[in-house]
Amino acid sequence: MKILVTGGAGFIGSHIVDEYIEMGHKVVVIDNLLTGKKHNINKKAKFYKVDICNNVALEKIFYKEKFEIINHHAAQLDVRKSVEDPKFDASVNIIGTLNLLELSVKYKIKKFIFASSGGTIYGECKTKKPPKETSKFQPESPYGCAKLAVEYYLGYYNTIYELKVAILRYANVFGPRQDPFGEAGVVAIFAKRMLKNEDVYIFGNGQQMRDFVFVKDVVRANVLCTTKNFSKIVLNIGTGKLISVNHLFSNMKKIVGYTKEAIYKPARKGELFKSYLDISLAKKVFSWSPKTSFYDGLCNTISYFKSQI
Repeated sequence: MKILVTGGAGFIGSHIVDEYIEMGHKVVVIDNLLTGKKHNINKKAKFYKVDICNNVALEKIFYKEKFEIINHHAAQLDVRKSVEDPKFDASVNIIGTLNLLELSVKYKIKKFIFASSGGTIYGECKTKKPPKETSKFQPESPYGCAKLAVEYYLGYYNTIYELKVAILRYANVFGPRQDPFGEAGVVAIFAKRMLKNEDVYIFGNGQQMRDFVFVKDVVRANVLCTTKNFSKIVLNIGTGKLISVNHLFSNMKKIVGYTKEAIYKPARKGELFKSYLDISLAKKVFSWSPKTSFYDGLCNTISYFKSQI
């Protein structure tokens, strides 16, 4: 099949591109390279440096390439930037996605896979059980609002135009190629600073808890959405397990051989304290569950960043 991967120069998107090519698919990457890196792009993929907000340029590519499947990972990913500039966040995450959806209908795309966000859509996990796909939505940022809005748009295009859609609500994805200079990739940030023997900062008391899922497991979920038949599916993709930032730090410290203690700073306003996902539906419908342990994922990630120094 010929597959378009938007954001295919980014952290998660580039790993998906690699797997698609390994499977024998023809892959086209669209990325504006604002956060993606050109060296991440598989050499066997065809690359267009285009912004998804540029509808004219997008249509030329759709007309020329004749895709069968769209895997949409291009996004404005910075939650804090979405708070600072909600209009820009919406222009990329909502309008940019609508550009792709309109072209998907016009050019008869068979399936549309969308990278959503479990943490920002469900908000703070206040109960003892992680949220299911049917749980209450409580987005606390413009980024989360935009992701949720796109999910509703996807439902519309599925109902009205019969576009097959898969929505994957990710937990905290980590692994090789993650940006160590952003604000979201705590594993990458810690790895880079530890390997350079620089100070590592923890905001708050470090008891904040997250659901860390390794990127290769996320790729498998995307592959299953590509190969399985369905009209519309929504799945949480995580581990269902909580790991504190302090526990993350101590594990990484051991693996790296880092001797310094963490430096604690005031908690960031608006940061979630507890976020994790119920993944029972993914297990039921796709027999999907994470195969990479947290510790093995950390070793793999640290090894990658060590090779980059």
